[in-house]
Amino acid sequence: MPRNIRVFDHGRPTLSVVVPCYNEAEVLAQTHARLSRVLASLAAFDCELIYVDDGSADDTWDVVNSLAKKSGSVRAVKLSRNFGHQAACLAGLREAVGDAVVVIDADLQDPPELIPEMAALWRDGWAVVSARRRSREGETLFKKASAYAFYRLLNTLSDHSLALDTGDFRLLDREVVTLLAEAGDKSLYLRGAVSWFGLPEASVSYDRDPRQAGESKYTLRKMLALSRRGLLSGSVAPLRLTTYLGAAVLAGGLAAAAVQRDARLLARPGAFGAQALTLGIVGEYLHAVFRQVQGRPDYVVEERLGGRAQLGPSAPSSPSAPSSAVLPAKERVSL
Repeated sequence: MPRNIRVFDHGRPTLSVVVPCYNEAEVLAQTHARLSRVLASLAAFDCELIYVDDGSADDTWDVVNSLAKKSGSVRAVKLSRNFGHQAACLAGLREAVGDAVVVIDADLQDPPELIPEMAALWRDGWAVVSARRRSREGETLFKKASAYAFYRLLNTLSDHSLALDTGDFRLLDREVVTLLAEAGDKSLYLRGAVSWFGLPEASVSYDRDPRQAGESKYTLRKMLALSRRGLLSGSVAPLRLTTYLGAAVLAGGLAAAAVQRDARLLARPGAFGAQALTLGIVGEYLHAVFRQVQGRPDYVVEERLGGRAQLGPSAPSSPSAPSSAVLPAKERVSL
């Protein structure tokens, strides 16, 4: 259930919109125009736009430069290389100063026109407002089916309930943003972490549009990596699977050996396959632990436009595990 309706004695609340970008130069001007129209309609809010260039190889940063010079409400961050979509979202959340923060991709598959409805639900007291996909136009049958199956598998295996058919297009209250920004998980799965907090969550449904330009940046390899991150960070079921699988293989081997009176059946290839699978799953968890104890920053900021805001949870969570690193010699203010 939502909390009480939000009332701000200090004036109008601030809404931040975070837009992670990776090779989106073809569509970025169109994205900015639609976002600007939507934000201009929110008379009850002060608004800011934050573009995060996740190491693009095209002219994305040049386009962002141009947009920032034309509008004082635009700030931008350029990461030193491609750290991945989740890291880019996290970088934007740490830069945002809003009482509420919306994360939306730059490709216009998620309609900015939903933001007013999301903001209204937030004013009603919801800490999280998720955008749930009814349909996914312009995507292959394989991607639709695999996404449908993955969300339900993860929800079944997870230790907590997850929002189904929901990506990172969400509105988050400042409390949620602070929790995410200060999280020490080096393989943070944002949509899983948001659900794990257990704060009041509402949803709006929409039909996802095809990409307006360019190609999807989520290749099969990246989709598998994101799925693996979600499973490892949100559930211990894969580890328990190794125990069950090992017990099943051992029991099967013993039964076969007893029936055939041949102990060599215990060394059949199936047993070795089960061992390899078990070691692989354990290895994935060990790799996640290794990344965690390395203590490297989540990303490196090469350049900023509009300067660093004075508010917002951008400080590292601990001296030994910095959240981000900045190259100050490259920073400049263009506004």
